Amino acid sequence: MGIYFGTDGVRGVYREELTPSLAFKCGNSLSRFCYNKKVVIGRDTRTSGDILALSVANGLIDNGVNVIDVGIASTPAVAFLTRYLDCDFGVVISASHNPPEYNGIKIFDREGYKIDETLENEIERKLMIPISQNYDGVGRYYFKPSLINHYIDDILKDTAPLSLTQESKIVIDLANGACGKIAKKVFKKLGYNTIIINDRMNGLKINDHCGALFPQNLIAKVKKHNAIMGFAFDGDGDRIIACDENGNLVDGDAILYILSQYEKCCSCVVGTTLSNKGFELALEKNGINLVRADVGDKYVIELMRKNGSTLGGEPSGHIILKSHSTTGDGLLVALKLIAICQNSGRKLSQLIAFSPFPQINVNVSVIDKFRILNSEKLSSEILKIQKQFKNNGRVLVRASGTENKIRIMCEHIDKKEAENGAHVLETLILQINEKL
Repeated sequence: MGIYFGTDGVRGVYREELTPSLAFKCGNSLSRFCYNKKVVIGRDTRTSGDILALSVANGLIDNGVNVIDVGIASTPAVAFLTRYLDCDFGVVISASHNPPEYNGIKIFDREGYKIDETLENEIERKLMIPISQNYDGVGRYYFKPSLINHYIDDILKDTAPLSLTQESKIVIDLANGACGKIAKKVFKKLGYNTIIINDRMNGLKINDHCGALFPQNLIAKVKKHNAIMGFAFDGDGDRIIACDENGNLVDGDAILYILSQYEKCCSCVVGTTLSNKGFELALEKNGINLVRADVGDKYVIELMRKNGSTLGGEPSGHIILKSHSTTGDGLLVALKLIAICQNSGRKLSQLIAFSPFPQINVNVSVIDKFRILNSEKLSSEILKIQKQFKNNGRVLVRASGTENKIRIMCEHIDKKEAENGAHVLETLILQINEKL
């Protein structure tokens, strides 16, 4: 990670870490890596999205790059349009699952993959020295929101309307985010009986106690309406959490397991260090290996491309179907799960054939996450707990890629053991933090 770029692009609280000036400089720096002189930009519903999108666009245009602004668009839609329009880059103005006051800048290369750290470092080096073209070399700005229809057509091309009766209800939580209009249009075209919540596309309410990070809303609606399943997206639409007909959550690991059984994939699935041990053992029973990448969908995709896997993702709901998309796509995954249920004649709950190990996740706000992680005292305690767990559990302590927090994960076949381990580590981190 660099000074500005974290695990998922540039991200921070608007006007604090992320300003219009910084956005302009990012666009201007990115312009120096453009050959076709064409970049597509989309954004989520945050109120700061307009000014940040225009700031990035101005930085690009000022150095001779043409900008195609598609307005409010999900991250997977922008990744698709980058390839479809033969652009040098695709830019998404979004802080994904973060609260409304945050925003971010994600960049896709011409193939629709998130740019690697080498290019991020090159962009950072050129950030502080903006350059401009002469009058004749200034780029053009085009506002083309209708281009989103090409993404919708693509996502529908392999999805035939299914024989869902009007009694078969599906709940969708749109997180007041970028997936709003797209998801509504897709489900309407397919003729599904959908109950839609948090669809106001209100930038002040994006991810605000709704969407993939707050699935209790989804659970309540599925139970209330006796729905056959439900899906919750995050603010930029690249993440999905599902809910079965009984109101039980279906997380990223469970979704990956289902897809591994019904979608064509190679002999391995790419997960992360957070992927559950129970999920790993279930895959092994079916002759599929789980390969773990660092936390972050960018790292999952990098490992997928390296080993030729076509399926990967994270427990948080970033699911990559590489034969269909170059990034996580919540809407695509929802359609795949619906199709699998219909074609197999099975309910969503019947497709999950494993029990996850109890996993305790704790986020600790700290003053300096890296100093604490480098503490010998913390390292010693982590090793001690891992030895106690032996092969029955796992411990992972890492820095958040977007916030000043340390994330603790303790997983054990015995939930009490996992809880005790997480509590010990949380207490120690807070003690170290107080002394900084």
